[in-house]
Amino acid sequence: MKIRSLTPDMYAKASALLREAFPGSHYEEQLVGNLHKNNKIIHDWACIHTNKVVAYIAFSKAYNGSEVCGLHLAPLAVKPEYQHQGIGSELLNFALRQNIIKESTLYVLGNPGFYTQFGFELCVNPICPYTKKNKNFLSIRNKSSAQFTVEYEPEFSSGI
Repeated sequence: MKIRSLTPDMYAKASALLREAFPGSHYEEQLVGNLHKNNKIIHDWACIHTNKVVAYIAFSKAYNGSEVCGLHLAPLAVKPEYQHQGIGSELLNFALRQNIIKESTLYVLGNPGFYTQFGFELCVNPICPYTKKNKNFLSIRNKSSAQFTVEYEPEFSSGI
């Protein structure tokens, strides 16, 4: 397996993966498509196996008002038949080693049982607008004690 930056010629394969990884939901596929269309994804990578995208991870900007305060990790997806084999963990570890990622505060709305293995901690501040009482909202390298609502790119609001 190889990990590569996602290129426009891989977008359709990444979309197909997102449809499979999130059955019954078109949100993730539409989100990534809109982020790409509007040039909002700051970094994304795919895990390639036999010319197929089997895992995908993306990061976009997080805001405190108009100021960038970190990056949102969303989504992380693995093709169903490749899940529970460590591929998502491998892809996340790869991303966390990249310079721009390891220098940034990261936020994720996800399963604490998974993300705490990578150094993420439950986030008290800032507040996530998409969950009550910051349930399942985690961060890493978050030194903020200021209370504010972290903002996402506008593409995240469509379809929620």
